[in-house]
Amino acid sequence: MRELALQEFGCLAFHALTKGHEEVALSYWPDEQHVQAWRVHPEHREAQKLGQSEWYESYSVEVARIERSYQMSPNE
Repeated sequence: MRELALQEFGCLAFHALTKGHEEVALSYWPDEQHVQAWRVHPEHREAQKLGQSEWYESYSVEVARIERSYQMSPNE
């Protein structure tokens, strides 16, 4: 699903971190239209159903806008 989102639906980046039984996944999108197209895609909907029935006991989704972003690289 990650590759499909990145290659065909405009997802800019996807990162996931797992510790024990907990996972945090972050995905970055150019705009709400891309998110909505991904949200209703049949393969993604099927994966969501599988996640609800097989993989996750519970989960939450948060949608946020990034107002500012910066980074430092080792060479700066």
